Amino acid sequence: MKLNLLNKLFLVFIFSIFCRNAVAQSTNVLWYKQPAEFFEESLVLGNGKMGATVFGGVQSDKIYLNDITLWSGEPVNASMSPEAYKNIPAIREALKNEDYKLAEELNKKVQGKNSESYQPLGTMEINNFHTGKASNYHRELDISNAISKVSYEIDGVKYTREYFVSAPDQIMVIKLTSSKKGTLNFDIHSNSLLTSNTEVKNNLLTLTGVAPIHENAGYSVPLLFLAQKERGTRFTNLIKIKNTDGSIVSSANSLGLKDGTEALIYVSVATSFNGFDKNPATEGINDKATASTNLNKAFAKSFDKLKHSHIADYQKFYSRVSLNLGKTTAPDLPTDERLLGYADGNEDKNLEILYFQYGRYLLISSSRTLGVPANLQGLWNPHLHAPWSSNYTMNINLEENYWLAENTNLSEMHLPLLGFIKNLAVTGKVTAKTFYGVDKGWAAAHNSDIWAMTNPVGQFGKEDPMWACWPIAGAWLSTHIWEHYVFTGDKNYLKNEGYPLMKGAAEFCLDWLVIDKNGNLITSPSTSPENQYITPDGFVGATMYGGTADLAMIRECFDKTIKASKVLNVDAEFRSKLETALSKFYPYQIGKKGNLQEWYFDWDDKDPRHRHQSQLFGLFPGDHITPLKTPELANAAKKTLEIKGDETTGWSKGWRINLWARLWDGNRAYKMFRELLRYVDPDGKKTEKPRRGGGTYPNLFDAHPPFQIDGNFGGAAAVAEMLVQSDENEIRLLPALPDAWESGSVKGICARGGFEISMEWEAKKLKKVSLFSKNGGKSILVSGNKKQDVILKKGQKIEIVW
Repeated sequence: MKLNLLNKLFLVFIFSIFCRNAVAQSTNVLWYKQPAEFFEESLVLGNGKMGATVFGGVQSDKIYLNDITLWSGEPVNASMSPEAYKNIPAIREALKNEDYKLAEELNKKVQGKNSESYQPLGTMEINNFHTGKASNYHRELDISNAISKVSYEIDGVKYTREYFVSAPDQIMVIKLTSSKKGTLNFDIHSNSLLTSNTEVKNNLLTLTGVAPIHENAGYSVPLLFLAQKERGTRFTNLIKIKNTDGSIVSSANSLGLKDGTEALIYVSVATSFNGFDKNPATEGINDKATASTNLNKAFAKSFDKLKHSHIADYQKFYSRVSLNLGKTTAPDLPTDERLLGYADGNEDKNLEILYFQYGRYLLISSSRTLGVPANLQGLWNPHLHAPWSSNYTMNINLEENYWLAENTNLSEMHLPLLGFIKNLAVTGKVTAKTFYGVDKGWAAAHNSDIWAMTNPVGQFGKEDPMWACWPIAGAWLSTHIWEHYVFTGDKNYLKNEGYPLMKGAAEFCLDWLVIDKNGNLITSPSTSPENQYITPDGFVGATMYGGTADLAMIRECFDKTIKASKVLNVDAEFRSKLETALSKFYPYQIGKKGNLQEWYFDWDDKDPRHRHQSQLFGLFPGDHITPLKTPELANAAKKTLEIKGDETTGWSKGWRINLWARLWDGNRAYKMFRELLRYVDPDGKKTEKPRRGGGTYPNLFDAHPPFQIDGNFGGAAAVAEMLVQSDENEIRLLPALPDAWESGSVKGICARGGFEISMEWEAKKLKKVSLFSKNGGKSILVSGNKKQDVILKKGQKIEIVW
């Protein structure tokens, strides 16, 4: 009898250990044993417009609030430099004479203003009147339902907080409870770094303010902030408490609860932004009325109803994809400790899945506002002077944000970027004429902002051409339009919105090209994003002609525009012009080191390990370089990556993982994926042995450093790219599967042609694949040495034992 009892107790103990492991190894939960001290330890929530950064403190819970439409500035004056284009002939002449120093100086004359800055809306603090010391602290974010929770005990009383930001109700809700009646006591304060005012009336805490009018004087120079009566975006933050017991108390600038047991805090934010071309002060949305309407509607609903609507809305996107990478022996650890162990070499397949799904979570949470895509920090920015203005950097970073949109089954999240491209085309028509002397089409440059600024930046000649003078963003962005079409098959979108934008980008590039001394088409002037060359005589510069990156992006732009015109059966004459131009492009060059040349000539790089790898655009995200179709160029791309090495910043590493995946080298891609998850200390944290550089912060944010969200998105996209690659004719399954993922399964990954894929594999061999066709069509499935033709009707699903 005693033996049976001991056996039972042992089984209960083992089961409890198993349960704890199951929770800790969840592929959907980030959790911690302490509150966040730094921004890079906090947990973020968002509904695609409103963002909340939750620290989860005990005595004081700090929450940063953001609205993705709150930026400095106002509609851009696209014709700010009406005669800048007159400098282009002189630059071309200097380049023709191989006078790169003169060309570099002249190129500064083709610069305009810098972008505006994404702004922090405010900070709310929940101050709890605790007297004892907290124990059993737990903080988590469940990304399967986009809900964060905090719990702890003080003097035998358990306190809990539950947070979410709802898209259906456009509201943030925080539920606070205590396990003993009458022990919940707190007050709320709200403030902003911007010009603002706080007041409390009728148990409503109101924060109102205005974003500044300024011109960014440079990333490293303090910004001039100036608010004016008829200028600047207005914002409103409303906070209201719903209590079940106790009493609501207030002061001139705080709102709180006394002697309660359970309460709900409703948080509503809104801005006056009404479009990229409308003055937010005189033509803006009524932010106060909008915030009030959303608050009142939500306040009339129960917590359970709000929560149910939130989860149902969120999960219709998130639950489309699931991933299993096989058995794991990872220990029972909080996320920050788990990340540290992984960085030291521990196996943790579920952390890899968590990172992949976290990227999808961040995109759903930050990209649901049409015309306003996720910026450099998604939508979570606590800084008055954000790194790089938290703007849209369009020579890689904005585009990398959306590499996972289509293939990880989040096509709807792509729409904010596609709408933004439509805005860029408006100002970009003026930019094409006034800065580049091109009368057809539209152009965009290195940086932009919510006002769809397209001019080359550089503060009117004050900054370096290596990053300021680059006009090819329109060509790159236009390929996103084709990607959306080829994944969804939305022909109406392609006809009515997409193709005219693609054509406009191609028209600009067609007129921007010039003929070199050998009769090839090239760009002049040209730069390769943020990199510099060294000429044989020792000159270090960026301005040149015939840059490989330019031509790679324009190749993709022309190729996709040609395909779109064929799908729509339009513009045969224009299509012919593009085809003729493509045949005359300066061809790719392989350098003396076996690398794919970045420059027209076989020059050395100032920094051989530079973080940008723009000359490899044709391999990824483009598709005109592949190991099968262009093996010589693919090998040169591989050599380029080997020369650059694996050590680089977060977003750059995300790009390189995708490039290695496209080279079908799963183990090299996986090596770099592990390095992307290398633990990085929060900015400002003092440690004896600091862990810095590119990698991942404790809250799984990407470390550039500082924080940039693009590496999260690039890394998540790379996981999908390792499992499935596709074009309009073929779907390649497990093309870059690493040895570490020898067995597993995936459900819901998307392929070009409108297909959705689920599959299982064992011992690195495909076992079973399920294919669902959204629109009907045909493709060729490829895995290993086996191929299989498939033809499906719309809505048809087939399963194949491989």
